[in-house]
Amino acid sequence: MGNIQSLTTIGAIALFSLISIRFNATVLENTTVEVQNKVYLTAFSLADDLLEEIKQKAFDEQTVVFRSINPEELTPLNQFAPQFRDPGETSNPLTWDDIDDYNGYSKDISLPHAEGFHVASTVTYVSAANPDQNSSTQTFFKRVQISVTSPYLSHTVTLSFVFTLHSK
Repeated sequence: MGNIQSLTTIGAIALFSLISIRFNATVLENTTVEVQNKVYLTAFSLADDLLEEIKQKAFDEQTVVFRSINPEELTPLNQFAPQFRDPGETSNPLTWDDIDDYNGYSKDISLPHAEGFHVASTVTYVSAANPDQNSSTQTFFKRVQISVTSPYLSHTVTLSFVFTLHSK
């Protein structure tokens, strides 16, 4: 009878060990997913914060003071920042007054719960018929694409928004 009790005890311990290992693996997996979700949510929030900042700006340097305008009068694509800055503007976003000033924007951001985020944006004219198609000439449509990367993200978070001359 002692052998049966010993085998039963050993079996119970083995079963308990297997259940404990599976439980611990599940808890660890859930914790990992929770942390990943927080990092992705933070990345999306950083992209959205920049987009909301850009939404406060004029469509173009030529429309800071709104007037009726032809597309040809808008800033040419090859004069978008960062290569060119409008008079009075610096590399500091507080001095920027229109959407294309954010072309080439780049900033590293570290937060207490997740460090190493990199936020970057590009601005381009897009076709009126197809906002996914870039245009080399001025149009009344500009697409802002904001990308956020981090060593803790397995994929880049990208947020795009198409502005029209009257979208403000």
